[in-house]
Amino acid sequence: MTETETQMLKPNERIDDLQRNGLKIIQNSEKFCFGMDAVLLSGFVGNVRGKQMLDLGTGTGILPLLLSAKTDIEHLTGLEIQPESAEMAQRSMDMNGLSDRISIVTGDIKTADQLFELSSMDVITCNPPYMIGQHGITNPDSPKAIARHEILCTFDDVARVTGRLLKPGGHFFLVHRPFRLVEIMNTLTKYHLEPKRMRLVHPFVDREPNMVLIEAVRGGNSRISVEKPLILFDEPDVYTEEVREMYGF
Repeated sequence: MTETETQMLKPNERIDDLQRNGLKIIQNSEKFCFGMDAVLLSGFVGNVRGKQMLDLGTGTGILPLLLSAKTDIEHLTGLEIQPESAEMAQRSMDMNGLSDRISIVTGDIKTADQLFELSSMDVITCNPPYMIGQHGITNPDSPKAIARHEILCTFDDVARVTGRLLKPGGHFFLVHRPFRLVEIMNTLTKYHLEPKRMRLVHPFVDREPNMVLIEAVRGGNSRISVEKPLILFDEPDVYTEEVREMYGF
């Protein structure tokens, strides 16, 4: 870590190497750190092209950072409602010299269609809160609770603004949980976001899936491709080769 990087950190923060193009990210383990969901979603997106990409609920900016190294998107924007996370994300962009290509905007997903021009985005990504309601939450204002539970927005909010902000034919990529799959599909089609690809993620080859990756197209035809399962671990603490490649190991 350079002296300049050290000076950019606040108490309890650290800098993690993303193993991609020399990129690094500032994180605070006491608040919220990105998880495997974001890495898998970036791998599922692949090398898309376009002028504008928006990441809804960007947290500390992990998806725009990873996708800046893996795609030819001209400009990426991360929208984050929590000012502290957005400020941390902005410092990561500054540290990586990406402030001209990646913008961080502080704002609410529910009103994103008032912050950005309608039908202006080629690609939208989202790793939304996947737990319904506030059951079992001791502090609903904590960054971890907001990231994991539908406290500040619902999946309907996410799909609604995505349908308004995507260009016709634009692509929406998300990661979610299989137990809500019927609701997810119904909500996507409600806002004219046609599911086109789906991949279930299993922790081990003999376990049931615990994540689902979905690509939808605004105004697309009704036909979906279900890809082979993604297996995370060959054995406990040993990633499969495909996952190792996603992490850049």
